[in-house]
Amino acid sequence: MHNSGHEYQGRHQRRGHVIKNNPERGWTQFLFLRLIHEKPMHGYQIMEELSSRGFLQENRLEAGSVYTILRRMEHHGLITSVWEEKASGPDRRVYTISTEGSEILKSGLEIMLKRKALLDDLAEYYKQKFQSKEG
Repeated sequence: MHNSGHEYQGRHQRRGHVIKNNPERGWTQFLFLRLIHEKPMHGYQIMEELSSRGFLQENRLEAGSVYTILRRMEHHGLITSVWEEKASGPDRRVYTISTEGSEILKSGLEIMLKRKALLDDLAEYYKQKFQSKEG
């Protein structure tokens, strides 16, 4: 059976909706979007950035997983890629954030900031009411 563009569009919009409204489910994607938002990068650069931030070791995210996530993000229209031809060494795919990816990054980070404020408030309450009583 042939998938119409409309059916794909519906799935695509639902996926963006999930990421926008539930950023915790896509936090790895948000990290990738943030890195690519700073500047276009190829996969190895992304892995270097993740490694320098302690992310790869902490979460056991392997190279294959990074590329799978990047392909999925591209499929959902969050990023685009082009092949960069190298005079020496292998060609590499360079990823750039799309307009939709930028919008999802912005709205998702806004939601995360609101949730962080709530968590900060709860943490402060804990410190005032419970931590001072331990001792």
